[in-house]
Amino acid sequence: MTGRLHHVGPVIIDVAMTVGALPEQGGGTFASTARTLPGGGFNVIAAAARAGMEVVYGGAHGTGPHGDLVRSALRAEGVRVAHRPRPEDTGFCVALVDASAERTFITHLGAEMDLPLSDLRALRPEPGDLVYTVGYSLLPGPRADELVTWIGELPEGVRLVLDPAPVAGDIPAQTLSRVLARTDVLSLSAAEAVTVTGTGALEEAAALLAERVRPAGVVVLRDGAEGCLVATRGTAPRRVPGFAVRAVDTNGAGDAHVGVFTAALAAGLSPVAAARRANAAAAVAVTRPGPAASPTTEELEEFLAHR
Repeated sequence: MTGRLHHVGPVIIDVAMTVGALPEQGGGTFASTARTLPGGGFNVIAAAARAGMEVVYGGAHGTGPHGDLVRSALRAEGVRVAHRPRPEDTGFCVALVDASAERTFITHLGAEMDLPLSDLRALRPEPGDLVYTVGYSLLPGPRADELVTWIGELPEGVRLVLDPAPVAGDIPAQTLSRVLARTDVLSLSAAEAVTVTGTGALEEAAALLAERVRPAGVVVLRDGAEGCLVATRGTAPRRVPGFAVRAVDTNGAGDAHVGVFTAALAAGLSPVAAARRANAAAAVAVTRPGPAASPTTEELEEFLAHR
């Protein structure tokens, strides 16, 4: 595998609880399980690292118990942390997973959103490396403007991976257009694709997005259990089927997909072959509780060997 992954998206803490159903407004319920663990960008980092890729966390992190937990988890995955902690603590997200395996999020942001241009410029990715960012970092604000500036400065040969995330519709149109024009890999959910393009026809949405990324870029439109669509400029989108499994927790499935797809591209696989591995990783992830449930390379190979 060639190239490192510089992850500049926010890593936060997930407070994940399993409930039978979400309560009505003003009501309450009991959780059958509860876990506090790293989430957000950590899920993509763990997926890529477990797939054999060297990962550098170039995002911000805080001083306090949440920041300590983030750094400990990154070290356990063999990931180098590029920057010193910020004075405030890392933020957290309450993730409620109901009986259908659907998840609902409530997030409080913290130190992970304070990533200045000086820290970004200190990363110095080289040709052959990849950089990952996420839509949350592109929401209006001075740090988003600095991130867009840095993205525009990336050397030729450094590939940018963008996941717009559920906040795709809140990213200013001009910001999104500028970043898409520099994007080499765009990975997004079906719902996010509809939001960005305005069309519910997924093949059409994938083709439209392929015209907005770099000429040699690839669009991966994730479609849940149905797999994904892979689109490049000037060619018809191709569906890569998913794998039938019994889902227990869909939290982090998209992140597992992005991380493994990125690692597979870095290993030299074609976009379609990388998408098949990413579909398999997401399938394994949803059979496990917790957001950072992506398999190791050995686990992924074993899963694919029986299909």
